[in-house]
Amino acid sequence: MTGTELTMTLVVAVALVDIDGRVLMAQRPEGKSMAGLWEFPGGKVHDGETPEAALIRELKEELDIDVTESCLAPFTFASHEYDDFHLLMPLYVCRRWEGTVRPLEGQTLKWVRPVHMADLPMPAADVPLVAMLRDLL
Repeated sequence: MTGTELTMTLVVAVALVDIDGRVLMAQRPEGKSMAGLWEFPGGKVHDGETPEAALIRELKEELDIDVTESCLAPFTFASHEYDDFHLLMPLYVCRRWEGTVRPLEGQTLKWVRPVHMADLPMPAADVPLVAMLRDLL
């Protein structure tokens, strides 16, 4: 830990797994921090919001899919210190949703086999999650 206090940022993410065992990855669009890196879909948890409610909201906003809380299986989490904040990110696994995944926020989407996930450039917080997912799937 550095000598300064860092703001804790709570972000929630999901590994959407299709019937073929592939995981959906989203590339951060130009103009956002860490643009070009691949990440699990999700986003910030708002004040007063549960991680599950935030993920359901984010998946509708970003991918136009409907997910119920019962289909979100808590899997693991990332805790990572960036230069100007500390990220805490629960990761869920979801195999069931309603609707067709489509990018609504300018991001590029890609279904990736777990063995190939490590080939994608990712934010530092996401990297340790890849080996755990590969072992699960």
